[in-house]
Amino acid sequence: MGDAEQILVRIEPDISALDGAQWDACANAESSDKTQLRPYNPFISHAFLSALEASGSATAETGWAPQHLVLDDGTGGILACMPCYLKSHSQGEYVFDYGWADAFERAGGRYYPKLQASVPFTPVTGRRLLVPEADDAEMRERYLLNASATLLDRYQASSLHLTFLTKGEWERAGRVGLLRRTDQQFHWFNSGYDSFDDFTASLTSRKRKLIKRERRLACSEDITIRLVTGSDLSEVQWDAFFAFYTDTGARKWGHPYLTREFFSLVGQSMADHILLVLCERAGKPIAGALNFIGGDTLYGRYWGCLEDHPFLHFEACYYQAIDYAISHGLARVEAGAQGQHKLARGYLPQTTYSAHLIADPSLRSAVESFLTRERDCVEMEKQELTRFAPFRNTENPPHENDA
Repeated sequence: MGDAEQILVRIEPDISALDGAQWDACANAESSDKTQLRPYNPFISHAFLSALEASGSATAETGWAPQHLVLDDGTGGILACMPCYLKSHSQGEYVFDYGWADAFERAGGRYYPKLQASVPFTPVTGRRLLVPEADDAEMRERYLLNASATLLDRYQASSLHLTFLTKGEWERAGRVGLLRRTDQQFHWFNSGYDSFDDFTASLTSRKRKLIKRERRLACSEDITIRLVTGSDLSEVQWDAFFAFYTDTGARKWGHPYLTREFFSLVGQSMADHILLVLCERAGKPIAGALNFIGGDTLYGRYWGCLEDHPFLHFEACYYQAIDYAISHGLARVEAGAQGQHKLARGYLPQTTYSAHLIADPSLRSAVESFLTRERDCVEMEKQELTRFAPFRNTENPPHENDA
């Protein structure tokens, strides 16, 4: 990269206006011989983010106005980029700042709009400072962070939030003054298992029997399970899954975040990176779990059902995902946000990271004090939960990856 004077910073409100190949060269870089330099992350791909916007899911009308930050080489080429949104609320983020907003507004401040560097509706760890492999990669990250800080004045925003960062980005963001926050999820790690039975053999006898019983009962009412991916995905199946998704969304959030068109669009552009676990009874779809396939990770994203059956949720979302990861040599399964019940099923606590830039000095000081205590609590809880891991070798369970 040349001198700073040659770098242009631009804001793009429509990701479809950006060259998809150049975006993906920053997000999921390949070498000149097409070797993947980093494990592929589907959620930061141009196709996934484009589907969110084109489907009407992440737009100004839904409170997610795209404001993607791009470092331009002066000829239209993308040197680095950051998925970014101007938010009028805090919904669909999974890193909760409602208390910050309430306190600031009670004190006479205005919390919204704020800026969010994230993947909408997706609590999945991944890079947010999208920089290709290069000798000056950290310098490009700093340019992105410095440029994003100037957006606060441009939009009169209270704050900038980079959520579900990698640990490395989180550490580097902290070194340039952003406040650091942690939380946790539950992920499953592959210790080189040959089969699902090989995995359960690593568990205590009690947990192994629990899982076998749940798997047996989940399909005891003439329920069959199909794994659908690639060209086998059809609009009929998306219709069925959208019915499951909207039922869950209506109960959890009041209304679903994603439109029906979103599923068609990702089905067209990302079919080989999608795994739909479809549950049927007497040939009728009754439930399903949608996963995305990364370079080394299976990401569980959405679940829904039209009929309640004991343990079917565990089977479709957790056990089928583990089985698939083992048979396809994937390193781990990320099963989404929350859920201490996952611990008994082989999913271990994993730290997640976010970084925050807050303009108002008083709010920043209060949040910084809170985050110091919160990080300690998150770490203590993680250590305590790990003690209850279901593995026979409790001193050396499958360990986390803080990439």
